[in-house]
Amino acid sequence: MNTVGIRELKAHLSRHLRRVRSGARLLVTERGRVIATIDPVETSDDAEWAHALVAAGRAHWGGGRPEGCRQLVATTRGHTVSAAVLEDRR
Repeated sequence: MNTVGIRELKAHLSRHLRRVRSGARLLVTERGRVIATIDPVETSDDAEWAHALVAAGRAHWGGGRPEGCRQLVATTRGHTVSAAVLEDRR
């Protein structure tokens, strides 16, 4: 485990964050006493469920931004959903 003082951390933050990104854990010290730790984040694929749907053929994605619904969806009163949302916000 690596220790780094506050002054050194502030002066070379980018360098220390690169070390953390590569897996190092830093102990931050103030006047020789440990006051904090900086640990790498455990990454997980939050969109794993979406990738599974595409792989199963239940959805498709071309890599771009979502375009939304091509046809407007009507509510039971005959208004569009977007109009109902706007009305709800008033």
